[in-house]
Order: sequence, then C-alpha cells, then structure tokens
Amino acid sequence: MSFAPDITERLARARADLRMGVPVVMEKGSQGALVLAAETLDAARLADLRALGGAPSLAITGWRAETLKARAYDGDLARIALPPDATLAWVLSVADPADDLRAPMKGPLRSLREGSADLHRAAIALTKAARLLPAALVVPLPDAEVFAARHDLTRVPASAVLDDGLSPLRPIISARLPLDVSEAGRLHIFRPDDGAEEHYAVEIGQPPRDKPVLSRLHSACFTGDLLGSLKCDCGPQLRGALAQMGTEGAGVLLYLNQEGRGIGLANKMRAYSLQDQGFDTVEANHRLGFEDDERDFRIGAEILRRMGFSAVRLMTNNPAKVARMQDCGLAVTERVPLKVGENRHNHHYLATKAAKSGHLL
Repeated sequence: MSFAPDITERLARARADLRMGVPVVMEKGSQGALVLAAETLDAARLADLRALGGAPSLAITGWRAETLKARAYDGDLARIALPPDATLAWVLSVADPADDLRAPMKGPLRSLREGSADLHRAAIALTKAARLLPAALVVPLPDAEVFAARHDLTRVPASAVLDDGLSPLRPIISARLPLDVSEAGRLHIFRPDDGAEEHYAVEIGQPPRDKPVLSRLHSACFTGDLLGSLKCDCGPQLRGALAQMGTEGAGVLLYLNQEGRGIGLANKMRAYSLQDQGFDTVEANHRLGFEDDERDFRIGAEILRRMGFSAVRLMTNNPAKVARMQDCGLAVTERVPLKVGENRHNHHYLATKAAKSGHLL
C-alpha cells in the first residue's frame, strides 16, 4: 500500500509549486537541475540560487529570444547565461516584455550552445502548463535526488513534462439547464486526470449520436463572454452559436477553458497591453514567448467522442479547427461559418486573424 503521488499528481504539484514561487527539481537520466519560474522568482530565492554556485541560466523561448536579439542555438529556445551581477529586475525584464519599448537594450545576452537543452525545454513547458510566462531559471544539480529530498522539493522527470499525450477526461456530472435559446439544455462537466482546468459541454435538445452534430469548440474568453469586451468577437460567437443550435433544436457547444488561445488570462492581459503599444495579436504572443496558438483541440474531440459523437457540422471560421478535428478521427461533414461581432475596436484584430492565422472572415 502506498499513498505517494503518482507522476500525474507530481506534475500537478510541480505546476502549483512554480505558480507560488517554489522551485522544483527536474531530471533526465543522470542530469538534474533546479528550476524556478522567472515570473514568480523573488530576491531571497535568487540569492539562495547564487549561493549554490554552478552555472545558472535563464531559459526563454525562441520567439522571446528573437525579440531580444539573442541567439537561439537550440532552435526553439535560448539558454541565456545569468550574469554574475544580474538582479531580480534584470531576470524579470528578460522574461517579461512589458518594458521592452522603454528599455529595449537588455544585453549583452550570452547564449549557451554547449551541452543538452532538454531540461531547459522541459522547464519552459512546465511554466507554460502553469500559465506563467515561458521563462525559467535552470541551475544544474550534481545529485538531484538528494537535493530534492533535503529541501522537500517536488521532483519530476523531464520526459513526463514533455509527454504530449492528452490527459484522460472523465465525465463528472450532467444536469438539465434551461437556457434562453432553448429550454431543452443540459450542461456536462468533464475533468482531466492531471488536475488541470475542467471543460464543459452545453447540449441543446437531444442530438442523435448516429448523425453529424452541429457543434462549436469555443475557448473561454472571460473578457468577451462575460464582460462584453469589444476587442474580440468571442462573446457574439458564443451567443450566436447557441442561438443557431436553439433554432435548429439540437447541438453541442464545447466550452473549453483555454483562455487567451491557451496562455491564460494573465498572459492574455499582457498581450493586450502589448497591443496597446502597437503590436498585433500574433506579434504580442510572440514577444511574450508564446506560439500563435497554444490551445489543444484534442480536448474537444475527446469530449465529443465521450458523448457518443463521431461526426460534426463544425461552427467555425478557423480551418485549423477543422483539420485538428479530422486529425483526431472525427468526421467534419460541414464547416458552418460564424461571422458575427465585428466592430471598430476589433477590426484590426479580425484582419490579423485572417491574414496571419488563416481565418475565413
């Protein structure tokens, strides 16, 4: 009998630790490293890190490195040697583009090119999963297991962090939910085993499982869905999709908790701040160190399968969603356009989505 956490539970603990500023220990084979998220680093832990000696480095993504004109010898990331006199403010300025225009010169930044970047790659992946800025301090450890035990730190293998498998989703409960668009509404709750955010399915009517279901994969948008933000078209798309399902009498709207194209609300607000400086939505994501789109559409496909569907009429202006559903084994028999919500505040945003992300607007 053992009550010890398994690897899935350890990864959830590691994400929570990084969000609180607690370091974690990462391992790959005989290699080990202490990992701290740049965003939640404080001066005391930075001083403790320096006291360890070794050769600490700051791992940033290739996109962030491009913004800073730092060499990304590892392709998708750069390992920036931590200068001996680097302050907490310096670390945060490299990780966070908030003051890039005010103080564009961060360097000189010396990128490392020798040795493996596997632990650094896993460190960045873990900060992303924790919905933090994708930047992490990495300090090599000669005996990672002993160090983790001595300091009571969570220890995880890099391979588990980088595993691209989808965490199993379990149906928790469903209940009748009368809606404005249809009194025949039902809300289903799905919970992933890895402790991440729950996702929801809004079922309208009783769509037959042996026919293509009118469906929309809608990513959570607190600002648009709840506050009525005019910077995007998310709120009108949510309400428009539900209204069409109500008119047809059947459908499934998947409400996936992947705010800000998968980067989280805080980072989305950082992107908005950069947009106020003149960058478009894609440029803002890149300056933060993220890809154009960090969402995982496999979640939507898995929920639909769990509900008994194998074919959909997909409500979207994004051909990538169609391709991802088909890649996941769902038949997309029709792409149903959803062109609503354009206004003077989001015209440039929608134009960028069409030009750079291939949306059909």
